[in-house]
Amino acid sequence: MALRLGDVAPNFQATTTEGDIDFYQWAGDSWVVLFSHPADFTPVCTTELGTVAKYRPEFAKRNVKTIAVSVDPLGSHQEWVKDINETQCTVVDYPLIADPNRTVADLYDMIHPNAIDNLTVRSVYIIGPDRKIKLMLTYPASTGRNFDEILRVIDSLQLTAKYSVATPANWTQGQDVIVSLAVKTEDIPAKFPKGHQIIKPYLRTTPQPDKN
Repeated sequence: MALRLGDVAPNFQATTTEGDIDFYQWAGDSWVVLFSHPADFTPVCTTELGTVAKYRPEFAKRNVKTIAVSVDPLGSHQEWVKDINETQCTVVDYPLIADPNRTVADLYDMIHPNAIDNLTVRSVYIIGPDRKIKLMLTYPASTGRNFDEILRVIDSLQLTAKYSVATPANWTQGQDVIVSLAVKTEDIPAKFPKGHQIIKPYLRTTPQPDKN
């Protein structure tokens, strides 16, 4: 059965470029970005894994761990990492899962039924500390993933997990947010003392509550 948002992310044991892991133990109490790539030594994914390495400080600030997977074996991953480091001018210091038996790929429904049977689609999963899947994205092979957008989604997920708010289209850090419909209008001043605006009865906004 295909995974859906809100499902518990399956646990697994795997061999990675950083050693053997149990996924749940490795994740600990962190958020996780798990992303797949079709094969090693592919051009678009080379730029993506390099970008994730460069963005590691931004992920770390958000208590996010990153981990990649494909069905290639460990030796191939290790050789590819050398190319990524060279061509992207970075150091890949997060695990790449070797999944030649498709254990992780099958658990996370990463093999497209119309694709070559050893080709994982280019998916992204954001998993919360509660082990639940918060976001799933699948990209076409020709389009590199936007990790600025993934960071933006993480910011939204972490904010809305803590406060009774939602984030509007194109929201970024520091902008106004939408008050949840679960909050009665008369209760807004107590919950959001920075003020609020009623645009429509169903559309109430307030300054981002965790920003000064």
